[in-house]
Amino acid sequence: MTRDADSPLRVAAVPTEHPYVRAITEDADGVWVRPEPVVASRPPGQWWPPVLLDPEYLRAHDREFDVLHLHFGMESVSSAQLRAALYALREARIPLVYTVHDLANPQLEDQAVHLAQLDSVIRAADELITLTPGAASEIRRRWDREATVIPHPRLATTSPSPSPEPEARRHDGTVVGVHLRDLRPNIAGPAVVAALAAASDALQADGLSVTVRIRLNESVRDDKAADEIRSLASASPSLHLDRGPRQSDARLEQWISGLDAVVLPYAHGTHSGFAELCWDLGVPVLDTGCGFVAEQHPDDVTVFRLDDGGASLASALAGVRRIDADDRRALVEQRRSLRAFESRRIGEAHRAVYARARGRIA
Repeated sequence: MTRDADSPLRVAAVPTEHPYVRAITEDADGVWVRPEPVVASRPPGQWWPPVLLDPEYLRAHDREFDVLHLHFGMESVSSAQLRAALYALREARIPLVYTVHDLANPQLEDQAVHLAQLDSVIRAADELITLTPGAASEIRRRWDREATVIPHPRLATTSPSPSPEPEARRHDGTVVGVHLRDLRPNIAGPAVVAALAAASDALQADGLSVTVRIRLNESVRDDKAADEIRSLASASPSLHLDRGPRQSDARLEQWISGLDAVVLPYAHGTHSGFAELCWDLGVPVLDTGCGFVAEQHPDDVTVFRLDDGGASLASALAGVRRIDADDRRALVEQRRSLRAFESRRIGEAHRAVYARARGRIA
């Protein structure tokens, strides 16, 4: 189909209704993102499994968009269906852009299917995007493909000012938090909580006060791990377990804003949206060293090891610098301004990738 060169590029994103996906084209002139397809048999807001990875749907709607941009969700379709969808795209001469968020899928323990699907999609994509130079280097090494590095956009949605003196900050000493969410497969809940208990005990012995706030959803994927976490928390006076319903975005941001540092509890992974949210809110991150999280914000991420009995975590916690509410507020506002500037560049970079992908098969 021939289209006017000045017409907006019509992008179908998989998924569409995701904070990251919405943010990357917020300031992309000349780009129109197609609304999420509505499926009558699904609850409102459920985008998985992606309709846009259904080859029959693609054939029926292939004149409604110019580029398909895949982000997340391919693990919710079979490898055979994924290959059929890739073939349908090629058949319809619709270019594929793939953002390589996850070289290791955080939703899975066994990575075999994910690696096979990665192989299919990365080889088929007309353009690749990733978030860090390290991930781009790994993609080059494994697939001999070049990926455009475009940084993560802003995620925080609330006011740049943390709420005045949240409960978590009404303590002497350092207040650190770890959010274990629903104990998805890449969260090393018991190991991280054990390391925090050992680290806080070591710091207390050295005269440094540390309060650890552990957040865990009511509904979890691993009840045995949840029981172990509860036992570890109850055995340490420094650890405080808070278990409740999944937090809203606003409540999660308030929780983060009440901390001096956040520990990321990952056993495997590549990039972290949680780290981006912490950066937006002016809270430094202590990371287990998985993937390329430390490259996302090198100035604000400290790496520790999970296999040294809490020693490196204690060292990282000892280096956390508490800042008062006014300084935190100023830092968050400064980062908000920087994100606003970056948003235009992120949008322009995605527009250029889409145009290149379209040009490859025009």
